[in-house]
Formats: sequence, structure tokens, C-alpha cells
Amino acid sequence: MYTIDDLKTDPDAQITVGCIVFFLIAFPAYFNFAAGGADGSLGGGVADYKVNGEITFVLLDSGSESIADGDTWSMTYNTDAVNNAEDLNIVGVRISMTYAEDETGNDAFFCTGSNAADTITGTASYLEYNGSADGQNNGGSGAHEAMATWYNESMVGAVVSGLTMDEIRAQIDLKADGLGDHTVSISVDAEAGNEANPVCGQRSDGGEQVDYTVELMVFDYTIAPHFDTSDI
Repeated sequence: MYTIDDLKTDPDAQITVGCIVFFLIAFPAYFNFAAGGADGSLGGGVADYKVNGEITFVLLDSGSESIADGDTWSMTYNTDAVNNAEDLNIVGVRISMTYAEDETGNDAFFCTGSNAADTITGTASYLEYNGSADGQNNGGSGAHEAMATWYNESMVGAVVSGLTMDEIRAQIDLKADGLGDHTVSISVDAEAGNEANPVCGQRSDGGEQVDYTVELMVFDYTIAPHFDTSDI
């Protein structure tokens, strides 16, 4: 503990207190700068920046639909139905699907047929952005999701070099781009299994019952200056 007299006469005391004052000022200023850059209140020049963030989901709809073999169900949702959508950084739309098996056949003990796998295709789209994915019930049940995104996912969790904060933000903060219509669809390609015993008749599968959830993808992020301390 230094006294006032020490601070007046002792060079070591003066240096120690000076360092403490510097760090008390510098560290809050640095973190304030980093936080400011994340919310747009400050801009940073070309440097190394660490981008962190997470995706949250906003529910648009959920339900269940009986879809016949070869048919496609589709629906369009508008962000006008979402409170304060203009304040959200919407970067994608996702449809999640679960399904079982609706195939029928003779269940007598001497019948040897089994269910065949059906293919369920989900598609999500917004403007020119599209994402599609297939899933199968493998003769039982299944689940999968499809999504369309329009932000630079490769930046998340990475150190980005050679760009300004605003240039990084332009690739991950796309508020205006996420507004308007978002369309999803589900199609079914049903297959019936074979029955080896002719007495049992043929198996049939006219389609599937698909449960679905449609959500907007919202990206919340921070951008902070990155300093390489590996050589220190």
C-alpha cells in the first residue's frame, strides 16, 4: 500500500500506480469498443475481428398434413405476421418434418411382406435462396429438416481478416433481406413393400402423414477486435 508521500517521491510507486490507472481505463474502453462495434454504434477499420453469434428461431406455423403419393403440399408465410420483424436479423427459413409409416398389408401370421421406405422431400425458399433435403422413414418413422439461408455462415466462430467491421456486418446482418414472403413445401414418394405369399394380396401405400414446423432463423452476433497473443 502506497501513501501520498510515496507517490510524490518514490518512482516505483509512481510507475505502479500509473500502470494500474492505465489498465483501469484501457480495458473498459476496449470492451466498450468491441460491444459498440457489435451493435453498429462504432465502426472499425481493416483489422482482425472475431465473429461470434447464435441462431434463434421464430415460429411461423406448425401442423400436420396428409400428403398423397406423388403430391406436394406448399404454403407461403409473410413476416407481417411477426411482431417487430423489421428489428430482427432474419437470415433463414427452416421447415422441420417428422413422419411415420402409413403402408397397409395383410397382417396374418403366414404373410411375409414388410414396409418399404418412403421418401419425403422438404423445401424452403425465400427470393432466390432455396434449400431442399430428403428424408426416409425406412419402413418405420423418420425426421429431417430443410432450410434456406442467406448469410455468410463461414464467418461465425472465425477470425476474419482484411475487412472492416462494416464489411463483415454486411455479410451477416441482413435485416431488410429477411422481410416478405417465405415459402415451404413437402412432397411424398411412397413405396409399397413386396408380399411373397400370393394368398396375402398386395401391400399398398397411398402417402404419408407429415407433421411440420416452420420457423424463421434469426442471427444475433458480436464482432470484436482479435489480438493474437500466441507469441507473447
